[in-house]
Amino acid sequence: MLVLVCATRVAAADFATQTLLGRCLPRLGQFMPFALKLLANNTRPLGECYNAALDEAANDDVLVFVHDDVHIDDWMLGHRLSEALGVFDVVGVAGNRRCQAGQLTWNRLPPAPSSEGVALAPWDNEYLSGAIVHAPSQPGLSASVAPFGPSPAQVALLDGVLMAVRVDRLRASGVRFDASLGFHFYDLDFCRAATAAGLKLGTWPMAITHASRGTSAHSEAWVRSSALYLKKWPF
Repeated sequence: MLVLVCATRVAAADFATQTLLGRCLPRLGQFMPFALKLLANNTRPLGECYNAALDEAANDDVLVFVHDDVHIDDWMLGHRLSEALGVFDVVGVAGNRRCQAGQLTWNRLPPAPSSEGVALAPWDNEYLSGAIVHAPSQPGLSASVAPFGPSPAQVALLDGVLMAVRVDRLRASGVRFDASLGFHFYDLDFCRAATAAGLKLGTWPMAITHASRGTSAHSEAWVRSSALYLKKWPF
């Protein structure tokens, strides 16, 4: 069974009307069977939520970890994932073909020692893969397409906005999410752990629209998580 796993701060009763993901699911259900594992009113780290979903899943399930501010535009998502997971063990819509020491986002180079933060680090354009549509930031503006690079492609890091796995492969590898990192860096950590365990990560062409542009970078929570992540992965 294909299971969409979403942790949201929104109440379950409001999920269908107040989130992009909730609004797109009725139409998606016309094209493919799926189950929704919704963790509503959530305040727990995403890693903790995702591990709980993994523990409850059947061995032959495919789990799609997805943010609530994502609109799935690709009504053939089930077919895309079936193809993608025949090639890769972990699949996403965007990623980076390399991972470097000190790298704090999947899409940018490690910040220089003199920089004030990751926002100033250049994009790692030559190594990026995939594409995402970003929703308008305010009324009257148009959506913008971010074509990062060729896809499908094997990558070292994936954007955690949407990641899909086969439960049996993930369990066999022993890889889990690190809940101690909080909301941030769980995706980079998961990708590095998966790669270290011999799993194959890749991007696949799947159409989604994302309402967030990573504006939480440099929040207090982000800074705390970044310190924990760099201590765990100094190389």
